[in-house]
Amino acid sequence: MGVFATIDTRAALRGRDRELTALGRALAMARSGSSAVLVLRGEAGIGKTALLEHTTRRATGFRIVGIAGVQSEMELAFAGLHQLCGPLLDGLDALPGPQRDALSVAFGIQEGEAPNRFLVGLAALGLLAGAARDRPLLVLVDDAQWLDDGSTQALAFVARRLMAEQVALIFTVREPEDARGLAGLPELTVEGLDEPDARAVLASAVHVPLDPPVRDRIVAEAHGNPMALLHLPRALAPAELAGGFWLPGRQPLASRLENAFHQRFRTLPEDSRRLLLIAAADPTGDAGLLWHAAGLQGIPAQAAVPAEAAGLVELGSGVRFHHPLVRSAVYQRASAPDRRAAHRALAQATDPDRDPDRRAWHRAHAAARPDESVAVDLELSAGRAHARGGAAAAAAFLRRAAELTPDPARRVARALDAAQAAIDAGGPAQARTLLDAAEAGPLDDLHRARLERLRARLVYARVRGNDAPRLLLDAAHRLAPLDAALARDTLLEAVGAAVFAGRLSTGPGQREVAEAARAGPPPPGPPRMVDVLLDSVAGLIIDGHAAGAPALRHALDVVREQRTSGATDAERRWLWLAFRVTPEPLAPELWDDDAWHELAEGAVTCAREAGALSVLPMALTYQAGFLLHAGEFDAAAALIGEATAISEATGGAPMMYTSLVLAAWREEESEALDHIATTAMEVGTRGEGRALGLAEYATAVLYNGLGRYDAALEAARRACQYEDLGFFGWALAELVEAAVRCGRPELAAPALESLTERTRASGTEWALGMAARSRALLSDDRDADALYREAIEHLGRCRVTVHLARARLLYGEWLRRRNRRQESRAQLRPAHETFSGAGACGFAERARRELLATGETVRKRTVSAAAELTSQEAQIAGLARIGHTNDEIAARLFISPRTVEWHLGNVFAKLGVSSRRHLRTALAAPRTPATHRGHPLPRRP
Repeated sequence: MGVFATIDTRAALRGRDRELTALGRALAMARSGSSAVLVLRGEAGIGKTALLEHTTRRATGFRIVGIAGVQSEMELAFAGLHQLCGPLLDGLDALPGPQRDALSVAFGIQEGEAPNRFLVGLAALGLLAGAARDRPLLVLVDDAQWLDDGSTQALAFVARRLMAEQVALIFTVREPEDARGLAGLPELTVEGLDEPDARAVLASAVHVPLDPPVRDRIVAEAHGNPMALLHLPRALAPAELAGGFWLPGRQPLASRLENAFHQRFRTLPEDSRRLLLIAAADPTGDAGLLWHAAGLQGIPAQAAVPAEAAGLVELGSGVRFHHPLVRSAVYQRASAPDRRAAHRALAQATDPDRDPDRRAWHRAHAAARPDESVAVDLELSAGRAHARGGAAAAAAFLRRAAELTPDPARRVARALDAAQAAIDAGGPAQARTLLDAAEAGPLDDLHRARLERLRARLVYARVRGNDAPRLLLDAAHRLAPLDAALARDTLLEAVGAAVFAGRLSTGPGQREVAEAARAGPPPPGPPRMVDVLLDSVAGLIIDGHAAGAPALRHALDVVREQRTSGATDAERRWLWLAFRVTPEPLAPELWDDDAWHELAEGAVTCAREAGALSVLPMALTYQAGFLLHAGEFDAAAALIGEATAISEATGGAPMMYTSLVLAAWREEESEALDHIATTAMEVGTRGEGRALGLAEYATAVLYNGLGRYDAALEAARRACQYEDLGFFGWALAELVEAAVRCGRPELAAPALESLTERTRASGTEWALGMAARSRALLSDDRDADALYREAIEHLGRCRVTVHLARARLLYGEWLRRRNRRQESRAQLRPAHETFSGAGACGFAERARRELLATGETVRKRTVSAAAELTSQEAQIAGLARIGHTNDEIAARLFISPRTVEWHLGNVFAKLGVSSRRHLRTALAAPRTPATHRGHPLPRRP
């Protein structure tokens, strides 16, 4: 009998009652139909894998899928997710088309445009939920810290959206390794065993008597790590174990464990060592590939026998190392020439047609010096990775391609391409490293200009204000004589940065950047959408609204035409940039509600169909802004909720613009002020001065609704201190109303003059109605009467219901103060109905008080049963009410259909209904702009 006994599984799990209870609870929850997610954290060898194996044995009746992360696979896009979902791909056809296509492209099953990685995540959620429909599903992800970024993000997305599925999802990650994206998920730290359990585990693994000092030293040095207790003694001779001659090293525990494994590895015959090194260099675990590569190196099949006998690896239908530390010990401690030889054999054995990217990756690791042919292969692989949505993988391929490029100038170009890919992948640290490498090379003028632009974009990605406008402007100046098109692209980005920075800009402001854009290079060919946008926005900023409105109108027409005629991919990207330049863009600036309605619906539809989750929150917020002005507050809130859910799922900053204004219209004073103050603080830290201006405008709306005109006046004056695009005209209208009510006509008159100039240039029904309403406030009785009627006529012909209601409210207040009570009621009633139906609490109460003053009895608005619904329940109920299926709702809200069904059950219970067909009556139907257009105007006295 040898020194070591066969390790009892019970010994390996000794002292793990807390962990076993948590894992058992996860299985029980999945069996009961409620999903469970758990992240096990702990150092290498602490027993996480043993816990997963035990959980597998306890998962009676479960379908089980699992993967283990491999360090060398970290930069191959979606490699881990593909391996995990491989056994479930029979359910691929059941997914909605965009999800099915996204996953198929990501896995290389079909070709297509690069899928958004979070649409891939939604597809993975659907695949796992579908697999769990008939029986519970156990999903095990070991060593998640070594998954590629795309797989990690997709699985983290799934973990956060699971709810009413029969799925238990268990991750293990090293400690203190960063689990990249798993933060915030339920977790349990697997700690070292206490001393009695540690001694028992050690005793179970060693047969010879242990010298007490040696035993105590091993227990102390192991810090309760089971693998250390089981394997460290294997590195010691029997005399050292029994005689007390062992001197422990000073290495970290993981290194000592690797030493123990490596010592066993070194005792193997040479062919066995070469075989294991090839296996360690291949992350796929493909036994056929291993033997093909081994044959190319003349390694016989008998070489496997000693490796398996040493307990380091199992070679059957697949390749399985005893522990990841074995793979690490074999690969990391091999000499560079030996590693290159292993990768060379794997590259030769890999089919260039079936798996060109992994072949290119092995060729890269086999290269001892720069090699242009390898660099070209890596560049091609980067293109394929990018097409599958693997921006991080594309960056990795390009980075290695740059390293292997012999020509210095071409090396710089590839490093810049790699930095661009890293920025797209959300890897600023990697991008900075690549830019530093590019800067060290021989830079021509164009390369220098591209480098400066990418550094500026890194700053803009981190903070939208501060130095970003200056840096982008400098980059545009350098690009101007070299690449006019790229220079103009950069100028539009600089304008966007200046617009975002607004009053908080510490560098060039809007006007300075706009003047630079006007003085920049002309379009190198026929004007693109970006050129039209750049010229029109710059003209508006420099020349003022009256002079700039025609060009802005032309730009708006171009955008609308491109949307309906089918824009190219490049044009569509710049359509999204139009949203980034002004989050409430061209149509609101021109008071054009028809264009706003058309573009908002089109933007959301286009983003949904394309699966463009990076811009969908922006488009949803844009549409929510329109719905807010149309009096559809509940629908706007649902879209804001959806946009927030997507931003949270994708790790993006939430779009706060519309939620600020919605809070001012619908919430009570304290809640609205808290919301506005919190948001203002968050955007202030990001340097978004425009959002601070919007917060002041929202505050003015809130206080005008409450009748606190002094506070409204102060907020409106602060909002109008800087001419923010998109809502400056709205702020002027709030200032006029508040100043008149405060008896400060000297403040209202210049605001009215500026407002009139803007609305006259726009010429829309909305603009003319707002101008007439504001002029009425400063006019004598006869003119005021006519102007109020004119405002109501104009606003009654457009979609902005809340502004029509405000015109009626002001007119009704004016009529009551002149004792024209019957006529006053004819205006105040529809105003009150609109505000109450929409949920505009302050304005509804203001209208109610006025009606009471006319002698009419008006009840306060009561809270409906729908108010008891949670935010997500309200979203789901609203979508179900208008006819969306569970699958469609799930796709919109990034949850599974089963979770939708579960939420609808709660909704039915709260509303006291039994099916979705009753939702239409149980939920208040949103009002349309036409609802109040039929109320008559009072006859002239």
